[in-house]
Amino acid sequence: MTPKTRILLTGATGYIGGRLLPALEALGRPLRCLARRPDALRDRVAPQTEVVGGDLVDDASLDRAMAGVDTAYYLVHSMGAHGDYREVDLLAARAFGSAARRAGVRRIIYLGGLAHDDGSLSKHLKSRLETGEALRESGVPVVELRASVVIGSGSLSFEMIRALVERLPVMICPRWVSTEAQPIGIDDLLAYLVAALELTGDTNQVFEIGGADRASYGDLMREYARQRGLRRLMISVPLLTPHLSSLWLGLVTPIYARIGRQLIEGLRNRSVVQDHRADAVFDVRPIGLAEAVSRAIRNEDRDFALTRWSDALQSGGGPRPLVSARFGSRLVDARTLRVDVPPSRAFGPIARIGGRQGWYYGTWMWRLRGYADLLLGGVGMRRGRRHPDRLVVGDALDFWRVEAWEPDRRLRLAAEMKVPGRAWLEFEVVADGSGTIIHQTAVFDPIGLWGLLYWYSLVPVHGFIFGGMLRAIARQATLPVPPSSS
Repeated sequence: MTPKTRILLTGATGYIGGRLLPALEALGRPLRCLARRPDALRDRVAPQTEVVGGDLVDDASLDRAMAGVDTAYYLVHSMGAHGDYREVDLLAARAFGSAARRAGVRRIIYLGGLAHDDGSLSKHLKSRLETGEALRESGVPVVELRASVVIGSGSLSFEMIRALVERLPVMICPRWVSTEAQPIGIDDLLAYLVAALELTGDTNQVFEIGGADRASYGDLMREYARQRGLRRLMISVPLLTPHLSSLWLGLVTPIYARIGRQLIEGLRNRSVVQDHRADAVFDVRPIGLAEAVSRAIRNEDRDFALTRWSDALQSGGGPRPLVSARFGSRLVDARTLRVDVPPSRAFGPIARIGGRQGWYYGTWMWRLRGYADLLLGGVGMRRGRRHPDRLVVGDALDFWRVEAWEPDRRLRLAAEMKVPGRAWLEFEVVADGSGTIIHQTAVFDPIGLWGLLYWYSLVPVHGFIFGGMLRAIARQATLPVPPSSS
């Protein structure tokens, strides 16, 4: 018989599973994803990846998902659910293990939490350990990787740290901020999860994994602030209960209070590697704290570049604006408009924007902003543009710089004016039947509280100038195209 090679991945719509998905697809082995809402996943997988619907407490759907599977990844938990998530996790793990045994699965790979049961574990960490034990009860060999704080763009811990540091110049820090952990970068965690496929042996194995440095949440916040160029005052206080801390997190971070409470209760437990067997078994050498934070910030830029905010549609199918939406630390004003001309015509006004042509709408406001920039020591609007209707990457365009240029398709400008953060303005045209949809997206990556105040104070102005500019570009697109300058 041909040996089974299929991999089953659960949790592919979550943070870790979503990052692991492309790494597993790159292996070239048959891959199947189990999801409660398969339609939410199908557009995110490669054509050869199979997506099946099912539930971890539904034996019939588990049996279908496990058919022909060699290795199954268990990357789900219910901390964000209402009710007793600990009991839900146990029921799901036992059902999953039993289905794996019935299907003859060779191995289960499980990602748990790095903790040592000394009788004082939080409910969350105790649940992580109990889930691993429930999987092992099935008799199917389990490789359990126990990880500490995960640092990566989009991770729960990183989002909490970013929100606190960006928004609060002064932070009141309870005891849990000083608890020692061993943060691991998301790339290293994924490397361990992929390498676990190739482990030999048919026995249960538990590995503790962490980054190269031991650090507290306070250390993480200080490192993030350093790399973002922010000065932050952190004041330690002896009293601030997990409940009060979670309510505070719910106000100033994207984390729901009920999740924040479970997270904070877990932070009272030290989370460092004590068993170093992973160093001898895996060919993974984790990076340190500074590099993990740096990669998270850099990768956020990459993830943002792969995301098209302007693709958001109304339920009726028509384009709509997204005003002051968020992506990580970035703030977005995205607008779309359809015109009854081909893409080349629609892109014409975009190709000529700025310089003597002006900005089509509210040009006096753009010039006023340029004068203010000069007073602040910036470049102002005096640079104009090199050519009236031709651009190349690297060209100066008033107080912008051309960062991306695809003729008749896309223009992205990076701001060089004085602002408390980084800013971009992007235009893109996409064919839509006999017409074209023009996408206009303004993006701002604020630095600290001043950056947030800057953006939100200008939201009314954005509505006036960005909305008017897009409508004016659409009108210009329907006019006869002027002859090209030579």
